[in-house]
Amino acid sequence: MSPTQTPDETPTQTPQGHPQRWLILGVICLAQLTVLLDNTVLNVAIPSLTRELGAGTADIQWMINAYSLVQSGLLLTAGSAADRYGRKKMLVAGLVLFGIGSVVAGLADSTGQLIAARAGMGVGGALLLTTTLAVAMQIFTPYEQPKAIGVWSAVNALGFATGPLLGGFMLDHFWWGAIFLINLPVVALGIVAVVTLVPESKNPRGDRPDLLGALLSTIGMSALVYAIISGPEHGWASGRVVATAVGAVAVLAFFAHWESRIPYPMLDLHFFRDRRFTGAVAGAVLITFGMGGALFLLTQHLQFVLGYGPLEAGLRTAPLALAVVALNFSGLSAKWTAKLGTPVSIALGMVLMSGGLVSIATLTAHGYVGTLLGLLLIGVGCAIANPAMAHAIMSAIPREKAGVGAGINGTLAEFGNGLGVAVLGAVLNSRFAALIPVAATSLPAALASAGSAEERGRITDAFSSGLETSQLVGAVAVLLGGLLAAALLRRAERGDSVVAVSA
Repeated sequence: MSPTQTPDETPTQTPQGHPQRWLILGVICLAQLTVLLDNTVLNVAIPSLTRELGAGTADIQWMINAYSLVQSGLLLTAGSAADRYGRKKMLVAGLVLFGIGSVVAGLADSTGQLIAARAGMGVGGALLLTTTLAVAMQIFTPYEQPKAIGVWSAVNALGFATGPLLGGFMLDHFWWGAIFLINLPVVALGIVAVVTLVPESKNPRGDRPDLLGALLSTIGMSALVYAIISGPEHGWASGRVVATAVGAVAVLAFFAHWESRIPYPMLDLHFFRDRRFTGAVAGAVLITFGMGGALFLLTQHLQFVLGYGPLEAGLRTAPLALAVVALNFSGLSAKWTAKLGTPVSIALGMVLMSGGLVSIATLTAHGYVGTLLGLLLIGVGCAIANPAMAHAIMSAIPREKAGVGAGINGTLAEFGNGLGVAVLGAVLNSRFAALIPVAATSLPAALASAGSAEERGRITDAFSSGLETSQLVGAVAVLLGGLLAAALLRRAERGDSVVAVSA
């Protein structure tokens, strides 16, 4: 042990990095992939759940939302707990909770049991998403961190692409509960590998737990996400949505006030004085807003407009994820970022992603060709920009607070994605209603009420027009997010250079 090393610090914090760091990265990515698959796999099982459990629309919404609400609400708390009590311990705890939730979900015989199981899985998911990125920041050197984060980001894309495919395959051969029970072998393997390989690391200061801060952040973020996802259903001006949103803002404001006054905050608000952190945060929200909403709309375009089934639609979106995986696993995106610098890489990636959304919006008349071009542009842009953005956030936060940094990164993704789906979905619906004022509010209902092929064509054209408008709004948001983040990060780099020269 070096003279400056505390008992809680591990050899993983040496400049050389952990000797088994790449194997460990594979282990934590396996754990992360389990969570990511479960985010998307349930969507393809909705018809089966409706038929076999008698689930209504509200039940289906809560099966999906219980997971995301609990997970998004607990990300900051989970990251803080990992820093304080040990990232390895929390990683194992996350796997155990996720596995238990998967068993209960797979064997559930009522919608209530399944919703409760999904909420429990959300707790495990929050622990896994924060600890995986935090562990990666501990075991790699600063030079290798961009490539490691690139691999971590590629796993996100892989989960997005393979979730619907895996779900479709399982439902073709087994009953719906198998989509949850398939998690168990992966969880068991992950637990053994984590216990055997992953070193323990935690904040050596051992700050007192910020219990009130954890409670406030969980309530505030859960309420905010709930308001966002329920807005399209109940109406943005409805009493339920407005009251929930106002309550969420009030709780989060009190959370910020509390964190600024205590000596051991869960979220140090001084982070926001760092221009790198502020730039990365602002860009991340706008990027996930545009991309999350636009990709949600893309699945509707493939199924409702181009007529693909769920499994085929999943296959058609795969080129996006494959481009991300190829560029990040090969290390090409990390090399480009090293040559271009973080600000330019983010700007370039966002321009490509924005161009991809424009291609999808404007070239859909040519069938899948325009969509394929757009997906490839988005994939290349994601491969370049997303790891650079995540690294900018994590590198602006002290190493001992890596769990909180991962929680912030995950919270931004959840918030931006939910807001993008809600807002761009509202843009689509308003455009659709303006063009077909007498139609039902949803495309399937409008088509069912159509009296002729001509009317059905007019309804489909109106829906396509709404999709185009929404995609273009998403493209503008992504572009603005990239330019804003790049500008702020560039200013931060110049400021750091001036300080270094004067020192």
